[in-house]
Amino acid sequence: MSVLDGYRVLDLSIAMSGPFAAARLGDLGADVVKVEPTTGEWQRHVAAGGATGNRINVSFLSLNRNKRSLAVNLKDPQGREALLELARTADVFLQNYRPGVAERLGVDYESVKAVNPQIVYVSISGYGESGPYAQRPGQDLLLQGMSGFMKSAGRVGDPPHPAPLYVVDAVTASTAFEAVLAGLLHKERTGQGQLITVNMLDSIIALQLQEMSVYTQGKVRATRTDEPHAHTYIRAPYGAFETADREITLAFPALPKLGALLDLPELLGMDSEVDGFTQRDTVFRLVAGKLRERTAQEWLELFDANGIWAGPVYGYADIPDDPQVKHNGSLLSYEHPTEGTVTTPGFPIHFTRTPSALRHPTPLVGQHSRDILREAGISEERVDALLNSGAVTSEQV
Repeated sequence: MSVLDGYRVLDLSIAMSGPFAAARLGDLGADVVKVEPTTGEWQRHVAAGGATGNRINVSFLSLNRNKRSLAVNLKDPQGREALLELARTADVFLQNYRPGVAERLGVDYESVKAVNPQIVYVSISGYGESGPYAQRPGQDLLLQGMSGFMKSAGRVGDPPHPAPLYVVDAVTASTAFEAVLAGLLHKERTGQGQLITVNMLDSIIALQLQEMSVYTQGKVRATRTDEPHAHTYIRAPYGAFETADREITLAFPALPKLGALLDLPELLGMDSEVDGFTQRDTVFRLVAGKLRERTAQEWLELFDANGIWAGPVYGYADIPDDPQVKHNGSLLSYEHPTEGTVTTPGFPIHFTRTPSALRHPTPLVGQHSRDILREAGISEERVDALLNSGAVTSEQV
């Protein structure tokens, strides 16, 4: 048994933020029904990195485990009515359409609430449900650019540094996941559903609670350096450094202690907090020159023995073999009927009594349409009619 066993989530979201949040709810035991167009959700047709898979591309595969698929045409009145009947059996309704689209499709909060007053309805948008940017595309890189953090690392004169992952989508997914859990807790306590809104802009700004406050409250401007320092508000040395064979990270050690370990007399008399910030370039050059003299393993062993915060710099190929990753079971492997052995990041929260579990591999388009509609009380004859008319589709293995 998992913690969300018995809860049903209707996931009408697309791309990453909503599907990622819904997958986590599925990991915790919720019955997640992915409601997608009869031709399949958009992400099925967009393969990041060209990783197309067999019948399911890797982008979609990674974001949609522990879900069943209902493929329905919401522009068809029969399809929309079938979905609203299903909504009567649901606890959570999740969508990330651009503002106004849910209303046009007849699946906005008021329409769903009319058939299920206790529904926890979570709407994800790029910039908010209203306002001057409400209709702008909520795309990750665009939100990264607005978030302020692109200029929080790198050298003076460098272009802005985007994150090498969809960080805004990911943090929005986590925010929506938390929103659903809070909404369900409120429902359990009061019996009341509600509309909950989450947007990508607020999510990425909130993630920078400390950094933004250093500027807004502390009045300290973010200033880049001549050397590639990893964060404008953290003292040196702080970043990735070359060694004789590969890079390591080093995080703000006490400068006199580091100077003694590295035989750098220039650091011995420095004040770590003051000089470490005002002389970031000087500290970087001194440390960088010394670290090139020995291998990464030699430095990491020395630093570990002396309480200096340092670590390896990995590529994706290094992660599966890391002993801590193996110990934690950070990666989940399972067999998929069309994609073979799938290895992907697992659910990161561990419960002693209600563990997460893989119950459904990522589905094909509408793979579970028939079962889901029958569970909503729709007769076998009507399900057949919906499938025959094309209002609902069901692809099988």
